[in-house]
Amino acid sequence: MAKADLAARALLREFRIVTPPVNPFELAERLNVLVVPQGMDDDVSGMLLRKDGSCIIGVNEAHSFERQRFTVAHELGHLRLHEGRPLILDIDARVNYRNAMSSMATDREEVDANRFAAALLAPEEMVRQATQRISFRTTEDLVRVLARRFQLSEMAMTYRLMNLGIVSGPAR
Repeated sequence: MAKADLAARALLREFRIVTPPVNPFELAERLNVLVVPQGMDDDVSGMLLRKDGSCIIGVNEAHSFERQRFTVAHELGHLRLHEGRPLILDIDARVNYRNAMSSMATDREEVDANRFAAALLAPEEMVRQATQRISFRTTEDLVRVLARRFQLSEMAMTYRLMNLGIVSGPAR
């Protein structure tokens, strides 16, 4: 199992979360991370700022609720998995951004943070249990029901189900 999956599982266990939907905003608060919705360029989903032991997650307030949830979970992944990257600002700080490039997951840290977010918001065991408990006729039905239950976009749920080997491809 990948480090990101293990880290997400450990965070869920730490706060005794066993049923969906997982609330990344509440987890951030419990980790003493301030989440600040703010205006950002449309291609920027969020950022993680660390300074002097404090952490702030900025999340694009114009994005959908499901995307904001994924962004906060993604930034929590950076917090748990990575030291951060230096960025020259007017202050000495370390920042991770989540933008269109990181969504494509070409950078190793971004791949890890996306994997962490998926494992945090749709933990394998919870997804498999939910899949067994619901009735569905098509992959599209399964994706729609699970996306609602886990408060993810249908696209994010489709990728999660594909990565878990529950479906073989996107619903048509």
